Amino acid sequence: MRLQFYLMATAYLCLMSEVQVYADNFEDNDFAEFEDFDDDEFIAGNVASPQQPEVIDVNTAKSNGNIRKNEGGINDFAEIDNTDEDEAVVEDEENEFEHFQDEEEFEGFPGTNNEADDVKRGDTKKTEPKLTMAKVPMHFRTHWDSYWMEMLMLAGLMAYFANYLYGNKKNSSIASLWLSTHKSLLEENFVLVGDDGKKETEGSTLSFIKESESVYTLWCSGRTCCEGMLVELKMIKRQDLVSLITGIMKPINDQLHIKVEMSPDSMDNFVFCVATKKQATKMGKEMNDLSKFCTLVNKTDEKYNISGYSLLSEIAEASSSLLDSRLIAALNKYSHLIEYIYASDQYSGPVQQEDPNTLKQPEVKRILHCGFNMPPKIGMEELKPLLVLVLYLMERIRRFRLSKEGKAKSDKNRARVEEEFMKNTHAARAEAAAQRREEKRKAEKEKILANDDPEKQRRWEEKERKRLEKKRPKMKQLSIKAL
Repeated sequence: MRLQFYLMATAYLCLMSEVQVYADNFEDNDFAEFEDFDDDEFIAGNVASPQQPEVIDVNTAKSNGNIRKNEGGINDFAEIDNTDEDEAVVEDEENEFEHFQDEEEFEGFPGTNNEADDVKRGDTKKTEPKLTMAKVPMHFRTHWDSYWMEMLMLAGLMAYFANYLYGNKKNSSIASLWLSTHKSLLEENFVLVGDDGKKETEGSTLSFIKESESVYTLWCSGRTCCEGMLVELKMIKRQDLVSLITGIMKPINDQLHIKVEMSPDSMDNFVFCVATKKQATKMGKEMNDLSKFCTLVNKTDEKYNISGYSLLSEIAEASSSLLDSRLIAALNKYSHLIEYIYASDQYSGPVQQEDPNTLKQPEVKRILHCGFNMPPKIGMEELKPLLVLVLYLMERIRRFRLSKEGKAKSDKNRARVEEEFMKNTHAARAEAAAQRREEKRKAEKEKILANDDPEKQRRWEEKERKRLEKKRPKMKQLSIKAL
């Protein structure tokens, strides 16, 4: 009786220990709720044979995936159902040749099914598909007519560079020829010809200053009635093939510009310009002094006996004095060469865009500016009288003086222009003056605050308060009589 009791107690303890181990394993497994097994059969199996644990081969268990590891590292083997072995699905590892099994991607590719079968059988031998490149023969063009575009581009580049060299040399030869023709006349009237700012040496030669490929300048100085004379040759851009092609549709000529800066005491106050009709209209709009002081006189044929020219004059007295018989004869004889003759004591360049922030008028100069054309079929000797005419005008302007009425009229015109300028810039000048006063007040305040004397600070604050009270608008009181 006692023996039976011991056997039953031992069986009960074994059963409880098995249930406890299973419960521990079930709680440690986070994915236990997804496992599919029968709890009743598991518990019944353990109760039926608590003392005869089933011996399972480790290799067999591993192959069927029934080994579990608990938290302490002990392997527990669950019950294996051999009846479901045939229905199990074996999942192979991902094969690196799996993409070759796609029949839609490799449709008709030889050996695709065989390779997939080899992979299923466990044959992991790598077989790469043989890709053959189509042999396309290289096609070389052996005919010159296939490269007509490239040949045109090369011909255009060669023509451009050849024209550049020829045009550059042509302009340089024209400038040298003009200088050699007029050198003696320039040296007779000026002390220094061709001043380039460098000290002359024994081997130095007189030449133009090359501003660009088509612009050459020459500065002359050392004469009593002028500060200096600038000779400028503005020639056709012969080095530029595009400009030459444009010149065929709109022909232009080489031009000679002579600008003389007169001395302040060598020229009276007047503005005068005689130019071709087209050029006079253009200059009357573009030049600042001509647009403000002069009026256009078109009837020059009847009054001055010159045809093809228009006159821009401020004072008729000055125009009549300068247009003497010698200048009129030159205008009629060289009408194809003389473009304009322009003298002014208020020269400030082209008309500038109005800027309200400008507080003073631009600086003015006293100049004599002459423009001449240089046709291609004309010799340099025929241009020499034009330089003589410029020297004559310099002397003519130096000797001319306005009468008392003419001087009063010129002064009135300059006062009118000054008044218009002051009126247009009144707002800007008032703003600038207010800004200067504010800056002065700030500087005074900083100086007072930097001083430690409280009495001075108090007096300055009182003074500032009174100033602000004066600026406030005063309100008038109206007395209303009772009815």
